[in-house]
Amino acid sequence: MDQLVLLEGIAKISVFVSLLMAFFLLTVKTENKLANRLFAFFFIFSAIDLSGFFTYIYNENHRNLEIFRSTFCLLGMPSFYLYVLSACYSDFKLQRKHLVHLLPFIITNLLFIPRIYISIQEGTFTGILNQMSEIYFIQILIEFQYVYYIVSVFLILKKYKEIYLENYTNPGTSTYKWLFQMTCVFLAAHSVVLSKNIIRYSGFREVFLWANVLVGTIALFITCWFIMKALKHPELFRGINSKLKLIKDIIPEVEEKSESVNSQNDIISGQISGLRQYMTEKEPFLDPSLTIQELANQIDIPARDLSVLINHHMDQHFFDFVNEYRIQKAMHILKDQSKSQLTVLEILYEVGFNSKSSFNTSFKKYTNLTPTAYRNG
Repeated sequence: MDQLVLLEGIAKISVFVSLLMAFFLLTVKTENKLANRLFAFFFIFSAIDLSGFFTYIYNENHRNLEIFRSTFCLLGMPSFYLYVLSACYSDFKLQRKHLVHLLPFIITNLLFIPRIYISIQEGTFTGILNQMSEIYFIQILIEFQYVYYIVSVFLILKKYKEIYLENYTNPGTSTYKWLFQMTCVFLAAHSVVLSKNIIRYSGFREVFLWANVLVGTIALFITCWFIMKALKHPELFRGINSKLKLIKDIIPEVEEKSESVNSQNDIISGQISGLRQYMTEKEPFLDPSLTIQELANQIDIPARDLSVLINHHMDQHFFDFVNEYRIQKAMHILKDQSKSQLTVLEILYEVGFNSKSSFNTSFKKYTNLTPTAYRNG
């Protein structure tokens, strides 16, 4: 089969699936509308970019339109970046400052006006388009933009995970894993695209055509993966409050206001003892969606102070602190002969977990055994 025919077929399927996904995201009922809309725009921009594999045939007499279409790839990564922010932070809102992400798209099209858009329209265009400095500029700009946004997304995810572990339990890390996996997939896919663009200038036309086929196929598989992931995990997006601070940023403020070392140590020891007693007697960890704010309300301690107490003075993430009590209760139930009829799945729900994978990971971390091996041991 001719590579161009194969490429056009794959590209058309990819565009159709991308637009279908965008339509679903724009119409589905959900609380996180902004995240869905931003993700939908990402798919729309991706579809416009992928359509270049077959629209060039129809735009032969409208080269301006085809060049303008090609610049839409500069909107893909900004929309993905904003989507990650909205998925991570429940209180994220678009503001005027976010218009700065449109600048590469606007500047590029303004740069194209004198020697490309106007010249082609007036019929005075000369030379090979791919060898013009403006085209080299957009290709270099795309690579710099991609590196900037990929690094920015990884930094956002790093901070999100740290804040989540310090303030929440179950199941928010699934959002982190989903976004982290997606970003890694994008990074791997773009490395293939970069290789393809380098081959374009090597003179190996046959290899370049097959590289385009590979890029189109990868784009199709990634889009299908998104759809399967969304169907299997509709609950993925649970954002955190962006106003929450990391403990390492709070500690300097707390230390400035602290009393003498001895009296401070006595207060901390008393708070730790009271907290442990409350956890043992009242078992608030049985609530699968327990947050540090809710626990602070229950024991009448400011959430900020409780966060410092657990994450700094007890040297544990809130996530691990709560799960430790859940695991201890699970261990007791697993060894209780009167509850031998309970399955591991029933036990994990009973002690406050709502994910089998999260329970197994935490249990093995705490005991070095699987729940089944511990019960049979």
